[in-house]
Amino acid sequence: MWLRIACILGCVFLLVHGDTYLHYPRGSNNRLREQSANRNNGNRVFDSQNNNRGGYNVGIKEAGQNGDQENEQYQQEYFQSGGKKAAKTYMPIRWTSQHGSGGDEDTAPNKLNSNFVIQAMFQPSTATSYGRMRDGTSQQTQGYQRPQSRNGIYKDTQNSFYGRKRNSVRPDKVLQEPFEWYDKCYTRQRNKGLFTADQNLQNRRTAIYTRQNPNGQRRGYECPEERDHFPYWHPSPWVDIMIYAKNASMCDYYKKNSFNTANKWECVENFLGSNQESHYSNYNNREDCLTRGGKWLEFTQFLDILDDATTEAACNAKKTVHPQSIIEWARPMNFGQGTQKRCLVKPPPIECAEMPFGRVNHLGNGAGLEEIGYNWAIPHFPSGRTMGAVFRTRYNITTDDYDGWNIDSRFNGKDNSPVLQNPDTYFGAQKEMRLAINTAQFGRTFQDRSHKMWLKPRPAAMAEDVIRIVSVQGKRGNIVQTYPAVEYDFVPRNLEVKTNELIHTLWTGSNTHNNNQPGGDGQTGDDGEGQGGTDRNNIVGMKNRLDNWPVPDDHPNNFLKHIEVKWSAYSDAAPSTGDLGVQLASSGYFKKYANVDGSMQNQLNNASPSFKGAIFKITKKGEYHYMCTRNNNFSNRSQKGSFIVK
Repeated sequence: MWLRIACILGCVFLLVHGDTYLHYPRGSNNRLREQSANRNNGNRVFDSQNNNRGGYNVGIKEAGQNGDQENEQYQQEYFQSGGKKAAKTYMPIRWTSQHGSGGDEDTAPNKLNSNFVIQAMFQPSTATSYGRMRDGTSQQTQGYQRPQSRNGIYKDTQNSFYGRKRNSVRPDKVLQEPFEWYDKCYTRQRNKGLFTADQNLQNRRTAIYTRQNPNGQRRGYECPEERDHFPYWHPSPWVDIMIYAKNASMCDYYKKNSFNTANKWECVENFLGSNQESHYSNYNNREDCLTRGGKWLEFTQFLDILDDATTEAACNAKKTVHPQSIIEWARPMNFGQGTQKRCLVKPPPIECAEMPFGRVNHLGNGAGLEEIGYNWAIPHFPSGRTMGAVFRTRYNITTDDYDGWNIDSRFNGKDNSPVLQNPDTYFGAQKEMRLAINTAQFGRTFQDRSHKMWLKPRPAAMAEDVIRIVSVQGKRGNIVQTYPAVEYDFVPRNLEVKTNELIHTLWTGSNTHNNNQPGGDGQTGDDGEGQGGTDRNNIVGMKNRLDNWPVPDDHPNNFLKHIEVKWSAYSDAAPSTGDLGVQLASSGYFKKYANVDGSMQNQLNNASPSFKGAIFKITKKGEYHYMCTRNNNFSNRSQKGSFIVK
């Protein structure tokens, strides 16, 4: 049976690069710790379809380290939202997309339609061995050994599966989606109800083959069919956060069909010669599944699992304990742990809005010269676990050449497709004029992902507060050397905050942003202050954004004069204002004001590229400005920011 599902994520693309880059949290674009302007392996973990120059290296703990050992890498640590509804932690999400977006077709038209999907994947810090999410130290792609095929049907024993996984998954290589996710994709029948234009997929049977990926190229353990379509019709490990749609009228559809809200179904079969359930199946629909002895089961998306509630009654009791969470006794996605129901904490419904305006061919700011972005409320995880997470953005541009919502497999093939590969067209007296069309890229999806991060439970003293994050985006180099990444800047540049809200300052950086050859489509080099290749940042108060000179800590225009310190990663207890001042100014090199000496290099060369974080509130209304002493120069962006306290 074929599933007739329209190409919802986007259906018609011009044959152009439509790159998208995630700037905060730091998007990898498949980079790890390259010292070159180009990434080394565009297939390392996911299919971005972006320019090789984009992305930021993994964070590093200390000066002099390059991240070739896992204990040298630094994953940024954020606090989760609190258990009460108002106690949110807000993270700024910032990105650029090449071909623009938004705009009213009548009054402020753009050249293209577009939408943008934001998702995340979470994993408890207790995960170990082959399934542990990690950034890796090797720049190579994880391996894959497929199950045996018997008469066109994929089946193996449980021991055979364990052997395949052991032989494939290496601890030094990046891991985001688990091995079992690609196993599902490799074995499951592809959705033959999809529009594939004139691409020939007739003899390619499973979900690794799509119109955009007709040859079945593997990138990490990403599933090409799931990557290319949203919302996906089977269970997925990616939790939906936000979609910016072509227009607001589409939001009802996305909200209704997101896995956050709508349960998804999957066929469950047993391992060969066993009554143990396998994590994969050959069948993608109920009829084929049941006919061949499988079980067609319903699965529920989740953020967290409450393992201490082992019955439905105990799970229902948790609803009273955690009234702000959506708790349900249901079946989580099957990655080999069985299909029994458990006490799940569900994600909130996906948010949806009309795509904000962005300039075409710009990779820059949107309307009003403001960065395009979204403020994400980091979830609360009632289990109390620290969660590992990766962030994912997908960007889609479309034209109106045909109705992508209503086209399906009935329009496949050269005789039926409304678009053909590099067709000749006739215009006036000219006999033939060729159009530059690649039908594998009509409906093209671009993507970026973050490196791994940690989401930690809050200290009890901040359980009921709003926390707003202020950090740094960008890397070393001037505008043409970093492009299509960006130069250093604070994010958000202007933070609006109330006197009773908390500010969490933190950042991470690399020691290998040298932007050397190969340079690809751009200029190599890493202009800037201090040691070449090194990211360094700090925060010192200043009187006015038009100035370029810091003020003393006790100056009335310095935010430090009006703060209440709540927490610091560099102190056992909340530090004094003076201690916090030197921590921010030295990127954590100095922990206490009394211990400041001449050992720190004055351009922060021997300080850490990563500041682990401090939290404070500003108790007096007003506007307070700050700068980075090292990067506020002619070659780089004016690295300044403001706290606007109301």
